[in-house]
Amino acid sequence: MVNMESVYVDPKIRRKKTGITNRQHYVVNNFNTVLDMQIQELGNRFNELFYELGNYIANVKEDTRFDDLNGVSELAKRMVETRKHIDFPLVYRLIKLSLVLPVAMASVERSFSSMKHLKTELRNRMGDGFLNDACICYIEREFLQQVSIEDVMQRFQKMKTRREKL
Repeated sequence: MVNMESVYVDPKIRRKKTGITNRQHYVVNNFNTVLDMQIQELGNRFNELFYELGNYIANVKEDTRFDDLNGVSELAKRMVETRKHIDFPLVYRLIKLSLVLPVAMASVERSFSSMKHLKTELRNRMGDGFLNDACICYIEREFLQQVSIEDVMQRFQKMKTRREKL
């Protein structure tokens, strides 16, 4: 493990003193550079999206096939029917995201709600594997209620012990 407070030694020029610590090298020189590059890339993508969105709005306002829409899902379907999803891929991706995001958020919220029921103060030291299995059982409890106890018992009785596998 690297001591972050010790003097940084450049692997290319080991004899020359850098005058900076390992923390400064990794945080300031590397991390901030990468972060700046990511922010710049994100800014470029937003600029591309806004440019494409402006062109899309102007294009769709003149197209009468988009006059009678009743929601975002119909907009997505009409884009595919008119092949505008090819001309405006970023706008189409944004529309798909707006359709999928509520479902994804609901499933995440349901999972956290389930975890809140399972991981109580009494079960605070539960490992990740057991917690994952317990969450699946809790979320899918309607399905698991259809499984009979006899089927589970038969399944475990048919399993070989660890010594028999060797």
